[in-house]
Amino acid sequence: MKPQSETVGKSPGKVARPGKAVQAVAAGGRQAARDQELAELLRPGQSIALLQHLHILTREGQLNQDSRRKLKQVYHLYQFIETLLRELTQAGPADAAHTEQGLTVADHGAGKSYLGFILYDLFFKHLDSGQVYGIESRSELVEKSRALAGQLGFTRMQFLDVTVAESAQSALLPPRIDLVTALHACDSATDDAIAFGLAKQARAFALVPCCQAEAARHLGSNKALMLSRTPLAELWRHPLHTRELGSQITNVLRCLYLEANGYQVTVTELVGWEHSMKNELILARYTGQKKRAAAQRLQEIGQQFGLKDLIDKRFTWRTDNS
Repeated sequence: MKPQSETVGKSPGKVARPGKAVQAVAAGGRQAARDQELAELLRPGQSIALLQHLHILTREGQLNQDSRRKLKQVYHLYQFIETLLRELTQAGPADAAHTEQGLTVADHGAGKSYLGFILYDLFFKHLDSGQVYGIESRSELVEKSRALAGQLGFTRMQFLDVTVAESAQSALLPPRIDLVTALHACDSATDDAIAFGLAKQARAFALVPCCQAEAARHLGSNKALMLSRTPLAELWRHPLHTRELGSQITNVLRCLYLEANGYQVTVTELVGWEHSMKNELILARYTGQKKRAAAQRLQEIGQQFGLKDLIDKRFTWRTDNS
């Protein structure tokens, strides 16, 4: 007589599933681990509602692989800007009007104002003063940002429905701005943000340029003439190289322009190249030491690369930020 199987009533080879109680305990353990990870990643007092609205957290307030990457990128950018803001705070107000108003930030080409909201949530929310201005020409995005600021109680955020170029003359902005930011401001919008900052005697810039097509257009229009004049024109003979060189040279000219106007400039990576090719972060601090050599080299580059028209259009105006 054969011995009875130890798994009477069960199909051979099947493993019994854990009961609901065991599954609940396991699920609770995973949830606790996720909550612990989230608590370790978030800054004290950081708004969960804001991160959900920005799609950095899921609707359930959880992290997934994509949101972990987004959050790390946000923190990476924020740490650069936070350093600027703390330096400006320690340096004190630029004039008497700033004493009551506190630090002022103008975020150009704000879009959905992700950057402005993050800056307010992590830095300005904990202060008694300070203003963040979001400048965006698309009225529907401005209205959504105003609604979100009201929902979150971010009372010292204002949103202006104007272009970057128009903002320097807007009566809704103070005469001086401490920090000008422009995150992925497309093509010449970065130059408009720089012009705005110079007009507003900005003490610092944080710029992430994008789609620098204007210089490429100028390079392309003069290509045949420049090929007959200089072997340097081989650098942009092919259309792909024209685009790449246009992007590179535009940012070089911007850095020289800021140095010529009295700023100390640092250029670094925003995030890893595997995440974005629009990856250049230009940080500028006003020192008052205007570099004539930078202005001279800017003009010389214009001559060497046939960009005099671009130089005359974008990089000749000077201001006194003292």
